[in-house]
Amino acid sequence: MFAVIKTGGRQYRVVPDDVLEIGKIAGDVGTIVQLGEVLVLGGDTPVLGAPTVAGASVAAEVLQHKRGPKVISFKKRRRKNSKRKRGYRDEITVLRITEILADGSKPTIGPRPKKEKVAKPEGDDADAPKAAKKKAPAKKAAAAKAPAKKAPAKKAAAKKAPAKKAAKSEK
Repeated sequence: MFAVIKTGGRQYRVVPDDVLEIGKIAGDVGTIVQLGEVLVLGGDTPVLGAPTVAGASVAAEVLQHKRGPKVISFKKRRRKNSKRKRGYRDEITVLRITEILADGSKPTIGPRPKKEKVAKPEGDDADAPKAAKKKAPAKKAAAAKAPAKKAPAKKAAAKKAPAKKAAKSEK
């Protein structure tokens, strides 16, 4: 099943577990928000709204609030010594669609639990052999044991006097 929703002046085709970036909406990270402007409900029997489908909504989990890429607006009027440079970054909300609801029902799926980071014990001896198995330190150790032999430095050849000067010195 899919739905076409409208938010922030744009339309998006969504299915459950889609992740999309939309214009900033209210809602804390990790909460479920409902998007009520559903234009089309698709599936076996598609339902078209006029302009929206009555009682339909889309539930989505707020993953993140962030800012979009930098957009530069540069205007120049040639030969007028006039230019203007302005930039901005859009405020973006990242959503994961959890479910598509019809007939005014409430969301049944809650936010996903966050994954916890596993902390490594600091004094663990099991990590020591793993560090010794790394290839990079072994290569450095091999290079340190057998230093590269340098080629002997070439001596500069002594300059020979030009033939004319040698001939004059003989006279």
